[in-house]
Formats: sequence, structure tokens, C-alpha cells
Amino acid sequence: MTTKSPAETDHPANVYAPHDHHACVDSAVQTAKQLCASEGARLTPIRQRVLELVWQSHKPVGAYDLLPTLAQEGFNSAPPTVYRALDFLLELGLVHRINSLNAFVGCSHPGESHPSCFFVCNQCGEAQELHASQIDQVSAQVEAMLGVKVQQQTTELMGLCPRCQA
Repeated sequence: MTTKSPAETDHPANVYAPHDHHACVDSAVQTAKQLCASEGARLTPIRQRVLELVWQSHKPVGAYDLLPTLAQEGFNSAPPTVYRALDFLLELGLVHRINSLNAFVGCSHPGESHPSCFFVCNQCGEAQELHASQIDQVSAQVEAMLGVKVQQQTTELMGLCPRCQA
């Protein structure tokens, strides 16, 4: 039997459905603290605040979007500082980068190696991480067919969420 992390139990399966968004942020921070403790990594105040800001909504956020808030709160808001914090969070699997938007979203399965697959609403901008088991199958087929080793994969689906379709 596997034990679910707080992130798995508290983050909504559907970000487009009503949910307690503060629970998403709280759960992400709690999971980050647990993951850092188990990995011997340090969740510094700037890293934690960047994680909180990324989880503040389910909309992907760019590094430069974080700068004004961090500066206002008294953090060193130089771009390299923010990028280092984001790199740390990416390395631990606490956030994902949505390449097409050059932006970041919280990971709903931190600490697990998994392909990134997202649905992003073109109108409201909210992003939903998707279970990517079918993407794993495509990856395995490509490896077998071409003799390559896939080391990273990101799939991004764009369209309209249920609210924006209405």
C-alpha cells in the first residue's frame, strides 16, 4: 500500500471545479518541506515564497511576474535569484515548466518521476496537470521504434475550460 503525500490528497483532481485554493498552497508548502527534509535540501524563505506564488493560482506564472511581489515583500528580487529558486523547485519536482508559455505551475505529484502533461485554457489561463499514462506508452513506442532513450517529455494541450466554454 502506498502512502499519499499531502499534495496528492489535497490538490484538486480538477482545478476548474470549485475547491479550497488555500489548501492547494498549504499542501504544496507542506509537501515541499517534507521532500526537502527527505532529500537533505533546504527550503529557504525565498524558495518557499516562490513556491507559494506559483501555487497562488492555477495559472502558469512567469519568473518576471514574480519580481514585483518579491520586491514588495523585501526579498532580493533580481531575476537570477528568482531563476535559482525556480531551478531548485524544478529539480525537486515541486513545479513544472510549461515551455510554450515560458511559465511555471505547481506539480500535483512532487517527488515522483513522471512525464509532464497539461491542459491550459486559452481564455482564463488556468492549467491542469493531467495523468500521463498514455503519454508513457507513446514514449515507450518511440524508444522501441527509434532505439532512443527519452529523458524528458512535456505535452501541452490548449483549449477552453468548462467555465470559459459557457
